Amino acid sequence: MTHLRNLSEANLDAESILTIGVFDGVHLGHQQLIQRLVTQARASNRRSVALTFYPHPDTVLEQVTKRYYLTTPERRAELLLRHGLDTVITHPFTDETRKQRAAAFIDELVDRLRIRELWVGEDFALGFEREGDIKYLRAQGEKRGFRVTAMELIAAESSGQLIRSSRIRDHIRKGNMQAAKAMLGRAFAMEGQVVRGEQRGRTIGAPTANLKVWREQIIPAHGVYATWARLGSESFRAATNIGRRPTFAGDQLTIEAHLLDFDREIYGERMELRFEKRLRAERKFSGLAELREQIQTDIEATRRSLQPEGAG
Repeated sequence: MTHLRNLSEANLDAESILTIGVFDGVHLGHQQLIQRLVTQARASNRRSVALTFYPHPDTVLEQVTKRYYLTTPERRAELLLRHGLDTVITHPFTDETRKQRAAAFIDELVDRLRIRELWVGEDFALGFEREGDIKYLRAQGEKRGFRVTAMELIAAESSGQLIRSSRIRDHIRKGNMQAAKAMLGRAFAMEGQVVRGEQRGRTIGAPTANLKVWREQIIPAHGVYATWARLGSESFRAATNIGRRPTFAGDQLTIEAHLLDFDREIYGERMELRFEKRLRAERKFSGLAELREQIQTDIEATRRSLQPEGAG
């Protein structure tokens, strides 16, 4: 299994079945498409390949500057490969990419990847101003020797809503972590380095691990969450606060996790937080006594929300 950082690095020595998309989050819809593609590729003795992009085309075309991504590019490639793909290509989406005509892009795909099948979502299009829609791709496939399969979007069982990365982002921005999980097929996660904070948590009996995360990844709504904290192969329940600490007149956004039943120094280590449930919104307390009381309430709510067998 291989992760390439540019389409120009690819020169396959065997025929392939290709899928193209951003695949931000690698949600259940993406997973279904990839699993079917991999099954077909293995049955036909072809390579299974996914071509994705970074930056996200939305951030280039719409000049998005706020936090936007559900996963880092590295995590996305890892998730895609985990579903059995032979090759993932993360191609740079630049202004030059935006202006590339569909026919030229298809030429490159045929030459470098030797595609015999192209699997995409039913609303997919590529090339300048999305000129390469499904009808166009099928016409090109007849000329160039590949077949196009357009997959229908699937809906979340819990809500009946079509699964889209944009809809998952909306859920996360609102703190609807269970709705996001129903579409992702797993809890939304953020990973980063544990850094030193102001260490106020120690003074009130609830030390926290401050997580420095990728500056482009979306962050859930301010508030307190029941989360799983993963350190290496270990998982711990954690009450995690996201916000600006209004009780202390804070002005910087922080992600602070109080790991339950935990007592060791982890500064500098990598930690992943998996967000299972929002417990409450952020609020300003009258003083330390009220804050201490609420923290204990949050800890107990985390214990009730996350059963030990959920770790792993």
